Amino acid sequence: MSKALRLSEKWFRRGLWLVALVFASFLIGLGGTIVGDLPKVETPLRLDDFVDQSAAQPLRAQAKAARQAEEEAQAALEQARLQHAKARGETQAARETFGNWLAARSATQRSEHDPEVIARTQALDALKGQERRAQQAVQAQQQAQLDARQALGSAQQRLDDLEQAGYEKMAAEQRRVELRVFLYRLALTLPLLVAAGWLFAKKRKSTYWPFVWGFIFFALFAFFVELVPYLPSYGGYVRYVVGIVGTALVGRYAILALNRYLERQKQAESLPDQERRKELSYDVALARLAKGVCPGCERPVDLKNEQIDFCPHCGIGLFDRCGACRTRKSAFARFCHACGTGTHARPPAPPMA
Repeated sequence: MSKALRLSEKWFRRGLWLVALVFASFLIGLGGTIVGDLPKVETPLRLDDFVDQSAAQPLRAQAKAARQAEEEAQAALEQARLQHAKARGETQAARETFGNWLAARSATQRSEHDPEVIARTQALDALKGQERRAQQAVQAQQQAQLDARQALGSAQQRLDDLEQAGYEKMAAEQRRVELRVFLYRLALTLPLLVAAGWLFAKKRKSTYWPFVWGFIFFALFAFFVELVPYLPSYGGYVRYVVGIVGTALVGRYAILALNRYLERQKQAESLPDQERRKELSYDVALARLAKGVCPGCERPVDLKNEQIDFCPHCGIGLFDRCGACRTRKSAFARFCHACGTGTHARPPAPPMA
């Protein structure tokens, strides 16, 4: 159809298409902002809202106390281990000193050293007793740490069981929230899609068609980008059912539209040549001729063959003779390309054989 337009008209149309795209972009931005804020109408979900607090709070307090007791036991255990290591080192040093002293006494065999042997033995026994007490302190802290860890594990296990039930309830509520948000989106986008369909059917060729097409682009984007990705799955059944229903509706519309088109073509081909030519738009006729098809039935025709003046499929006149200069010209041209005489200035001459 662009070949039938004036040069300025082509650029104006391109500019208007740009206006349509810009208008659609602003609408898409506004719609995306609104759709993005829709989840905010729902209250954020928290785990505590789905857990029995009368049972959870004591368990959390027990777990906190057990964790603190374990930390304290760990700190005390480290100190006890240091004391045990110190006592063991002192005992080891005293044992080595006592062993050396006994070796020296055996060499001298002096009886006056017997009281000192007893004293050194008693001192060594005292150090050994300190080492045992330090070891017992380590064992006591290990036992305290184990008790605290077991208490923490028991409280945490019961708390986990309680919270697991809460997670399940929260997940179910989350699914319901997602469904409500989807219904909000559907309530917003479905009227837009219906309005876009009505505008496409009734207003797409009106004076303000750029805004009509901009709104149509916006509605399609809102439906396929802002709505379809958030369509609930439920195992894929919803998506497949929606796809089947949508395909069936589009297919039914296409079949009915094709049948209506074929019926209109059949009725148009039954009309006289002059009436058929009057019903055809000038721009539409030129666009179809530029594509090498008959303006009446849209079937291919060899327009370069100078022997063809009528469509061999529907019989509509394609070429005639200028009433002034007798030049062969298009039957749909408004003026003769040879002499410039208007089509209706003189009665058109019948095509020459």
